[in-house]
Amino acid sequence: MDIMQPGTTDFFESVALIIEQARRFVGRTADLTMCVAYFEVGRKIVEEEQGGKARAEYGKKLLAELSAYLNARFGKGYSESTLRNARQFYQVYAPSIQQTMFSESGNSGDSRQSLVSILEKKNTPAIHQTLFAESYPFQLSWSHYLILMRIKNEDERHFYEIEAKKQQWTHKWLQRQYGSSLYERLALSRNKDEVLRLANQGQPMERPRDMLKNPLILEFLGMEEAAAYSESDLESAIISKLSQFLLELGKGFLFEARQKRFTFDEDHFMVDLVFYNRLLQCYVIIDLKTEKLRHQDLGQMLMYVNYFDRHVKTENEKPTVGILLCREKNDSVVELTLPEDANIYASAYSLYLPDKALLQRKLAEWVEEFEEEHGGATDTKG
Repeated sequence: MDIMQPGTTDFFESVALIIEQARRFVGRTADLTMCVAYFEVGRKIVEEEQGGKARAEYGKKLLAELSAYLNARFGKGYSESTLRNARQFYQVYAPSIQQTMFSESGNSGDSRQSLVSILEKKNTPAIHQTLFAESYPFQLSWSHYLILMRIKNEDERHFYEIEAKKQQWTHKWLQRQYGSSLYERLALSRNKDEVLRLANQGQPMERPRDMLKNPLILEFLGMEEAAAYSESDLESAIISKLSQFLLELGKGFLFEARQKRFTFDEDHFMVDLVFYNRLLQCYVIIDLKTEKLRHQDLGQMLMYVNYFDRHVKTENEKPTVGILLCREKNDSVVELTLPEDANIYASAYSLYLPDKALLQRKLAEWVEEFEEEHGGATDTKG
C-alpha cells in the first residue's frame, strides 16, 4: 500500500470501527445493520472527499486505498465498487433521513453540517444507538437498495420501495418489476391526476380499475412472441407459472380454478381462469384471447359475469369483475359494445419486457400535458 496521507489513519480507523461494530449484529437485524453500516460508510466517504481543496488530489485514490485497507483488515468484500455503492446510497437517501432527523430533533437548519452533527450525536457512544434509531427508514435488504438507489426519478423510486415492503418482494422480483416498467404501466392505466398517488401510497386496490396495467407483462412464461400458440397453450403456461402470474396481477389475488364449468339452459360453458380478490372482495374471471379482441368476446364475458353475479357470489360480496386478456385490444370496440356500468375490462398482454425508455417518455409527456392544462397543479387524491 502507498504511504497514507497524513491524518487519514483516523479516517480509515473510523470506517473500520463502523464495520466491526456492525458485524456484531446478526439475525433478524442483519439487513438493517448492513444498510445502516453502508449508509454511515458512505457518509464518511462523502465527508472525506469534501474535506477541502488540500485533499482534492488525494481524493482521486481515496476509495482505492480505503478498499485495500479494509480488505487487509477484514478480508475480501470491500472493493472499490462496494464503496462507491455506499457513497451513492448515502447521497440518495441522506435528504429523506435528514428531514426525519431534523423533525425529531427540532433543528430547523438544512445544511449538511447540521445533519452531520445530528448523526455524530446519534453515533455516541456505540453504533447500536444508530442501528436501531427510528430515524433510519431502511426496511429492505441491501440487495433491494442496490436496485432502488439507481432509480433516478424520486417518485418512481418511492413507489417501488413502498410496493417492495408491502408485497414482500424479493430483490429479484423488484428488479423484474422495475424492468417490466410496472410504475409506468400503472400510471398510464390511470387518470392523469392519480399519477402522484402511486408515488405517495404505492398501488391502490380499492376499485376494479386499480388492478389494470397497460399492458400486462408475461415474459416469465418463456413463450416466444412470434411463435404460434393456442389459448390452451397460454393457459397452461400461466398455470405452470402461477405464483409469478399472481404477482403480476397485483395485490390480494387468490387462484380458484381453471376451465371453470357452468351450465345454463342445457348449454355448457367454460371460464378460462377464476380468481378471487380478497381486498376488493369479489370474483375476478379472466378469459384468454390470443388474437385481436372482437365484440363477440365481450358479449360472452358479459354473460359469464352475469352468471357469477346471479348464481355464484354471495350477498356480502362485490360484483364480479371480468377481464379479457388479449393479444391486441381496441378501446373503441369495448366502449361501443359494453354498457357504461359494465364491470368488464380489456387488457392487452405482452410476452416480452417493454421499452422502458419509451414508456418513461410517454408518461413524462402525459404528466406535462396534464400540468399545463391545470396550471401546474396535480390532484393526488384517488
